[in-house]
Amino acid sequence: MAFNHLPAGVHDALAPLSVTPVTHSVPMAKNHRSDEPPADPASRPSPGTVLARLASGPSRAARITHTEHLPPRAGRHAVWPHRIHPEVVAAVQACGIEHPWAHQALVAEHALDGDSVVVATGTASGKSLAYLVPVLSDLLTGSKAPNGRGATALYLAPTKALAADQCRSVKELSHALGNAVRPAVYDGDTAFEEREWIRQYGNYVLTNPDMLHRGILPAHPRWSSFLKALRYVVVDECHTYRGVFGSHVAQVLRRLRRLCARYGSSPVFLLASATAAEPAVAARRLTGLPVTEVADDASPRGELVFALWEPPLTELHGERGAPVRRSATAETADLLTDLTVQGVRSVAFVRSRRGAELISVIAQEKLAEVDRSLVRRVAAYRGGYLPEERRALERALHSGELLGLAATTALELGVDVSGLDAVVIAGYPGTRASLWQQAGRAGRSGQGALAVLVARDDPLDTFLVHHPEALFDRPVESTVLDPDNPYVLAPHLCAAAEELPLTEEDLDLFGPACADVLPQLEAAKLLRRRTKAWHWTRRERAADLTDIRGAGGRPVQVVEEGTGRLLGTVDAGAAHSAVHEGAVHLHQGRTYLVRSLDLEDSVALVEQADPPYSTVARDTTAISVLETDTEIPWGDGRLCYGSVEVTNQVVSFLRRRLITGEVLGETKLDLPPRTLRTRAVWWTVTEDQLDEARIPPEILGGSLHAAEHASIGMLPLFATCDRWDIGGVSIPLHPDTLLPTVFVYDGHPGGAGFAERAFHTARAWLAATREAIASCECEAGCPSCIQSPKCGNGNDPLHKRGAVRLLTVLLRGAPEEVPANGAGNEVANEVAKRASDG
Repeated sequence: MAFNHLPAGVHDALAPLSVTPVTHSVPMAKNHRSDEPPADPASRPSPGTVLARLASGPSRAARITHTEHLPPRAGRHAVWPHRIHPEVVAAVQACGIEHPWAHQALVAEHALDGDSVVVATGTASGKSLAYLVPVLSDLLTGSKAPNGRGATALYLAPTKALAADQCRSVKELSHALGNAVRPAVYDGDTAFEEREWIRQYGNYVLTNPDMLHRGILPAHPRWSSFLKALRYVVVDECHTYRGVFGSHVAQVLRRLRRLCARYGSSPVFLLASATAAEPAVAARRLTGLPVTEVADDASPRGELVFALWEPPLTELHGERGAPVRRSATAETADLLTDLTVQGVRSVAFVRSRRGAELISVIAQEKLAEVDRSLVRRVAAYRGGYLPEERRALERALHSGELLGLAATTALELGVDVSGLDAVVIAGYPGTRASLWQQAGRAGRSGQGALAVLVARDDPLDTFLVHHPEALFDRPVESTVLDPDNPYVLAPHLCAAAEELPLTEEDLDLFGPACADVLPQLEAAKLLRRRTKAWHWTRRERAADLTDIRGAGGRPVQVVEEGTGRLLGTVDAGAAHSAVHEGAVHLHQGRTYLVRSLDLEDSVALVEQADPPYSTVARDTTAISVLETDTEIPWGDGRLCYGSVEVTNQVVSFLRRRLITGEVLGETKLDLPPRTLRTRAVWWTVTEDQLDEARIPPEILGGSLHAAEHASIGMLPLFATCDRWDIGGVSIPLHPDTLLPTVFVYDGHPGGAGFAERAFHTARAWLAATREAIASCECEAGCPSCIQSPKCGNGNDPLHKRGAVRLLTVLLRGAPEEVPANGAGNEVANEVAKRASDG
């Protein structure tokens, strides 16, 4: 029997709510720019005061396991390079910014010199101004040149919200420049009648990698004048381009560079990130160009108080009788309620869309008991909303009409909401980079800020709140991406060939893996070589072969059955578990039941309902080894890395009572299996090792299963991933290894680099896994150590002590260093299948 854990959302059952509202109200301060002191510091409570109020309720203080104080820092000014157009300098000064910070001036200098540069300074350090000033200066200078359109610039953001926010900032700054700078957002929400104007007249186009991939590059003849004049490409929040998504974006940028060269331009790339390790290395891998790094942050910073918060144990018991902590969802809803009552402008970041909706609903219910006028000042924000809903929420948050917002990472990135005082993070977001990105949303106006990380009942969260050094004494993770992933490279070679026939000279641009992938694409009759170039052979659009966000197909539309109204969308990869027949679906605070899921037409029909339960899908998983690229001795066992095929099928769903999480029943489902070819790390143990660890056959399955769950939970500490990116399987006797084996695999076709990072850090990764299990106070295993809320086998069997003994013996034989490895996959058939499927 195989025990599995898939990369998917986590069910967070609600414990009984008991909020202790604080009645003291604090007036909101006026918004101001990041380089100005607060207009009235006395009007805002200090972050320490806000935290003390949050901890003042019954048993609240004991929930704070650690408080980190980051002191304020003074800024260092400089002067703009003399080559910046005087009108741009005047426009910046008119906005209240007399002198730049030293890092802003340095970025501008590099940009004007034609050097691609990445600015990697803290949140609210003025990165936007650092790249905007040289861009606006060149656009203004070009607009004054006779007989020409002048220079153009392209801005790429990972989210639509960030692009819209940046467009507002550019318009504000360029208002004094007249019509010389014409910013415009070009994305899926842009009205059709506006698009032609943007192509012809826009000189600062703000978009996202998805639109660049599907809309701009395939239509490059219509963008020829824009591309011919392209002077700058701004890549904002570049640390988000990691894993499979980052690998896709890297190839999209190479396609952009190729077309620019065809039209005679060679744009300078300006990249920005508040949370990047080795930023120049990551930027070079993303763009394929040498990139200069500016990482010395010269901006001032207000005080930041960062609290680690562990919800208390409840009297409830979960699966196998394990003790259950109060959920992070319920705890975060209480904190957001208290902050709203205090008048503290706050955002609560939540891992899942459902979680964001739940926190918003619970906070509104609690606020209604205190002051009904506060109910409308709290809302939810997540992906899947319609464009007009997102824009309305962004405006309300920006204006201060909203005091509290429960948001997914759709609002994490760079949206400049001046005046936020506090951030509550419901569960570790998967990486230290995301943690600091979310914490940095507060205090952007220079005032002090409070950040609270609320731990989930999860091995990694529990480990972190009791080991604060793992958060505060370590740098953010290196960005993991692999542009040479053949599953990523192949469809982009096809897209590039459709845009312009591929030549031998192009292959260096796309990377060394081209030599292996091109013959496969030829053999599959996707590309045909004529004379010196490869041509796309199909009638279908090659850009439609891949979804660069790795969603794995067309999003499923969620439609209200009675009215036909489109409520939103769900990623194809999550549809089987999120909108199966009978699933509970939340949208804008309303609850719906899924009546049917049509996979062929990608439509889920729902009707509004109010069931007293939530639903969680159950699944089965099998895994087979396709190719072992690298294996090394690990004591008597082996540590391996290579290619695997994972077959998963959602087979049923549980109904859980909302308050207690009690299982009310299980319903079978008839959904087709799905297969995934990906990369994995796995380790085996021998009979001798099992004897040494005192693992008899009757507890072997539970010991492996427990070690698998905990290792998945701990991997985000060592790789730039979260547990949604990875999956696992444990088998007492695997048919390919003929030994007890634990697999951890990337949850994306072709791999994402996470399993490879696990392979290279296996000693430290599994040592932390062992410590997380051994140090947990529970007797036989709980969600804080070895239980997984998304386990396909209902967390049965699990054996905590056996897992500790097994990992102890395994680590005795661990090698000090793990050598580098190669990689290779057959991909042409997969790409051909995508083309055939349309």
